[in-house]
Parts: sequence; structure tokens; C-alpha cells
Amino acid sequence: MKESHATPTKDPIDFIIVRNDLPIRWQRKVGLAPEDGLGVTKRALFFAMFTWLPIVIWAALESRLLDRAAGEPLLAHYGVHVRCLVAIPLLILAESMALRVVRTIVSQFIENGLIIDSQRDRFFKIIQDTSHLRDKAFPWVIVFALTLLWLVGVPENVHEHELSWATLETGMGFGGWWFLYVVRPIFTILLLGWLWRIGLIFRLFYLISKLDLALVPAHPDAMGGLGFLQKLPKAFILVTLAMSAVLASRWIHDSLYHQIALDTLKLPLLSFAVLWGLTVVAPLCVFTAKMISTRKKAMRQYSALLSEHGRLVHQKWILGQNIGERGILDSPELGPSADIETIYAAVKKMSLIPIGKSCIMPIIVPIALPMIIVAATQFPLLKILTTLFKAIV
Repeated sequence: MKESHATPTKDPIDFIIVRNDLPIRWQRKVGLAPEDGLGVTKRALFFAMFTWLPIVIWAALESRLLDRAAGEPLLAHYGVHVRCLVAIPLLILAESMALRVVRTIVSQFIENGLIIDSQRDRFFKIIQDTSHLRDKAFPWVIVFALTLLWLVGVPENVHEHELSWATLETGMGFGGWWFLYVVRPIFTILLLGWLWRIGLIFRLFYLISKLDLALVPAHPDAMGGLGFLQKLPKAFILVTLAMSAVLASRWIHDSLYHQIALDTLKLPLLSFAVLWGLTVVAPLCVFTAKMISTRKKAMRQYSALLSEHGRLVHQKWILGQNIGERGILDSPELGPSADIETIYAAVKKMSLIPIGKSCIMPIIVPIALPMIIVAATQFPLLKILTTLFKAIV
């Protein structure tokens, strides 16, 4: 019988987005990752040096590191250094942050009472099935296949400018080949891996949204008690920063060495921010149907309750009628008319999607930070910071 790679947990709520997937298993076999953890710091440092040092050593030996006589030196191509020393390590370090955030979010479905007793077994089954899917090899085979297609399908001349530092009279030098067929594949695999994990979370949340969740229409978070889902983009802060840093590093080079105007970068930046933002929040959108139906039903129910409460108050205090014992008027949960109207207003304000400012900021900030450096290549940084400060305060 084939042994399952999924690791059972004592606590079925303890869902971990990164645990025993195929790359981690391979890295454990060669000693890069510990048997019972992720070892992200060690792995991030290893892959940073593994991708960057061979390029720098070759460039130094070929007088391509600093010497401008042969064209743009390697140090002028910030994208190469950022991809190796910043983006790849960040994509690895992000595993630890995503692990903590996603685990907390999933556990809060139980802690916040959203999973009723009759649905607990189904909830735990969803967690366990998703854990088994997380550890399957097939998704990563697809990732490797897509990376291979990218390597084979993209002509080398597409990267001609980015690799000008590696072009010798006899053709492409070792440093260029290392960047094309080692650095670029590692970065692509890591990035596609994160897209797969977001897809895994999408599936997990979609199945949970189909349960009979005990949403609270008048919950103070104005999201029926699902406000904690807004933490999800925090899980991908380092992934967002890695992608933004790669884009910014390329644009900084173009701005300094090729006089590319910042205006021409607005559309690519906006497109990246929108597409990536939609990707990150997509798992949250699966709860929209549940929230719409909950709010619609609650509006009818609370409207009827408010009408009954107001009718009895009018009969008793305006018409002077003897209405007898009516619990609805004496109920401490509802209180006086002003209180019950406040409850109704809270239901009316219930959002139809668990996305708010606290959800958007972890996406916008890591995108914006590297772009400030891009802007600083054409505008004084102090002036930009002063403008931002004035806009905030």
C-alpha cells in the first residue's frame, strides 16, 4: 500500500497551509529543511547564495561586475540582484507568516462559534481533505511543467536587454545561462507555488462557505462575524513585496539608464496592483452568497421584530391600551425602542463581502514601498515623503 504523505494532527482545526508539500519533502531529503518544521531562514539564505554567488563570481572574473567598458555592468542591473537576494528569500520566508495567519483564521471558525454542532464533523472533514490535497505531488508536477514550458517557450532575445551584462563576443556567458536556467526557474516555481496555495485556500473557504454557518447579522464587525477573514492578505505580505520589488528593480534600472518616464509605468503598476489584489482577496469572495442570504433573511426578521416592538409600545403608551404581559417589551436583550432600532441599523449595515480597509492595506503597502524608490529616481525622495505625510495627516 502506498504511504500517504499527509501528516495527521491531533487537533483537526490545526490546518497548516505549508507542511508536507512536494518541494518541502525534497528539501528535507537533502537536509535543507528539518524533519518537523520548515527551516525558512536556512533555506532562504541557501537559495539566495545559490542563485546569486555564481553570477557575481563569473561577472567579476569576466570584468563584467563593475567595468562599463563592455557595456552595462552587472551591478547596474538591479533586477538580477533583487530577484536573487530579495525576492527568492522573501518567497521562502513567506511560508512561515502564511502558516501562522491561515492557521489562526481557520481556527476562528470554531472559536467564534460559526460552526454549529451538527456541522462540526463536516468542517473537520473539509480541513482533513484539504490537508491531503495540499500534500499531493500532482499540483507541483503541474507547477514544474508550466515552468518548463515558460523556459522553452520564451525566446532568449526577450531577455536580451536584461542580460546585456552577460553577453560576450562569443555569445552568452555562464552568468547569463545561470540566470536564465537556474535563477528564473527557481523564482517561477516559488511564485507559482504561492498561486497554488491561494487556490488551495480558495477551495477551503468555498467548502466552508457551503456549511450552515451561524452568522450574526448584527455583529459589531458589520460582516456577520466573519471580520477575522480580513487577516488573510497579511499571509501574503512578503509574497506581494517580493513581486513588487522585482518590478521596481527593473523599472529603477530603466529610469536611471534608459530615461524611461514614470508616466509610462502607471498602467503596468495599476494592472499589477488590481490583478494581484483580486487574486489575494478571491478566497474571501466565496462568502458573498452566504452573507447576502443572511442579511436578506435578517432584514425581514429584524424588521418584523422592530414592527412588533413599536406596535406594542404605541398601543401601551400612546393609545393607553392594556396589552398584558409582553416579554418583547421587557426583554433585556432588546431594551427600549432606541436600542432595538440600533440593532436593526447594525443589521442594515452588514457588509456583503468580508473586505474592508484592514484587508486592503496589507496589499497596497508592500506594493507601494518599492515603488517609492522608483519614483525617487526622478523626483526628490524628501519631497515625496513630505507629500505622503501631508496626505496622511
